[in-house]
Amino acid sequence: MPSIDLNCDMGEGYGAWAMGDDRAMLDIVTSANIACGFHAGDPTIMADTARLAGEKGVRIGAHPGFEDRSGFGRRVIRGITATEVERLVAYQVGALQACAALSGQRVTHVKPHGALYNMAAVEPDLAGAIVRAVKAVDPALLFVVPPLSAMDRAGQDAGLRVAREAFADRTYEDDGTLTPRTVAGSVIHDPGLAAARVVRMVLDGAVESRHGTRLPIVADTICVHGDTATAVAMAAAVRRALEQAGVAVKAVV
Repeated sequence: MPSIDLNCDMGEGYGAWAMGDDRAMLDIVTSANIACGFHAGDPTIMADTARLAGEKGVRIGAHPGFEDRSGFGRRVIRGITATEVERLVAYQVGALQACAALSGQRVTHVKPHGALYNMAAVEPDLAGAIVRAVKAVDPALLFVVPPLSAMDRAGQDAGLRVAREAFADRTYEDDGTLTPRTVAGSVIHDPGLAAARVVRMVLDGAVESRHGTRLPIVADTICVHGDTATAVAMAAAVRRALEQAGVAVKAVV
C-alpha cells in the first residue's frame, strides 16, 4: 500500500492572538511544523502546541523563518548572510526543542518557513546554511524540502535524511516552483480541488502547473497550510480522498 505523510504549519499565533484551529488540525495530520518565535509563535504557544501534538501522536517539527512577525516571515530579506541564516535557524530549532522537552516531547524534523524556504530552495548558500544548522543541532533530524531544490541537494550532500514536500493548497509554475502569493489564484481554497490534486500527485507522481504543464513530482509529505479559512476542511478532504484511493496516511518518521 502506498503511503504519504500529511503535514501542517501551526502554532502561528502570538500572545493573545491565535491563527488557525490547531486542535482540530491535529486530529487530521500526521506531522506538525511549529513556528519557533521569529515569524510567529511564542514560548507558551510553542510548548502548548508541542504538548498537544505529542498527546495526539503527531510528529513535531521546527518551522524556522526570518525574524519578521509583521510580514509573517513571507517577505524576502535581502542582504542577510549565510552565517546569520545558520544561526537564526539553529536558535529557533533549539528553542522548540526546549519547549517540547517541557512535556517530554521530541522534535523530529525541520521545515523552513515562508520566504526563507523559497529563497533557500534556489540559493545554494542559504540552503547550505540551513543544512549546517540542522546538522549541528541534531543530525538525526529529518529535513523537509522542495523536490530537486538547492535544499534537497544540500541536505543529501550533508548526509541528512530528506523528505520531499508537495503542497495541497498552492499552485505551481512551469519550472516546478510555487506560484508567488502575489499572483491571483496562487492559493487553492477549494477542498475538493485540493484533494483531487493530491491524489494525482501521490498515485501518478505528477502535478499540473497553473499553465497546464504536467510536472513530475516525488513527494514524501503533503502540506496543508493552517492559516486559511478552509484549512481544516481541506485537510480532512485530502486525508479522506487519499484513504479512499488506498493510500495510507502516516508520518515519515
